[in-house]
Amino acid sequence: MKNLLTIRQAETQDVDRIFELLEIYAAQKVVLARSKEDISLFISNFTVAEYEGEVCGCVAVRDFGKDLLEVRSLVVSPELQGKGVGKAMINMIISKLEAKRNNWRLFALTLRPEFFRTLGFAEVDKAMFPEKIWSDCTKCSKRDCCDEIAMLLGNSDYGSGN
Repeated sequence: MKNLLTIRQAETQDVDRIFELLEIYAAQKVVLARSKEDISLFISNFTVAEYEGEVCGCVAVRDFGKDLLEVRSLVVSPELQGKGVGKAMINMIISKLEAKRNNWRLFALTLRPEFFRTLGFAEVDKAMFPEKIWSDCTKCSKRDCCDEIAMLLGNSDYGSGN
């Protein structure tokens, strides 16, 4: 499978497929819904996975500034779940961060903390990310009963207790 899997920067022609993939999981309340207009506006934040030439996964990274970035809109086609597609996309993001930044912290709010643990993320308190709380969580239907776990990876000492 790895030879047939390509991870690349998303392009404008990927908007419809990204939207379709996100809709599958937004309906299950796994990710927040995003409009085609929003995806198009922030297409430069997206990375996609292609399997046999078809987009089969996507992930976006939001930069909050101060070396804080968020993994968001991470989805993989249902038929390719558990095949390493999500890990390949996250590893690509981590590689880009390591190449471009001296300090960075990458976090995710997730229902699948075990996935992020396998990539070196550690569980942390959601309160570490007020930027996220104020920008997205106030709009979420689960804001009063959030079941997501905050996970963090980074090469910065911020928040590590050091």
